Amino acid sequence: MTTVPPSSDEDSPDGVTSNGDGPEEAEVPERTGTSKREVAQSVAAALLGVQSSKNRKRDFQTGKPMHFIIGGVIGTLLFIGAIVVIVQVLLATA
Repeated sequence: MTTVPPSSDEDSPDGVTSNGDGPEEAEVPERTGTSKREVAQSVAAALLGVQSSKNRKRDFQTGKPMHFIIGGVIGTLLFIGAIVVIVQVLLATA
């Protein structure tokens, strides 16, 4: 019994083509990052709960996680700061 390796134009069961040189790894797109504006928009939309699925997919495919972590922390601090300022103004005028 001899096995014949698949030719380069045949797909293997996992959908990865092989040229007979050994197992191939699926291509993983490199995360190129998103702009500061895109991160800020995504963080704001996530804080409000209105993130579109298109932007969410973009963020997960090209965004760097640390950018969104930092953006989330900054966004949360700004939100808390705004609440504190509003409460202080309301208490001062009451």
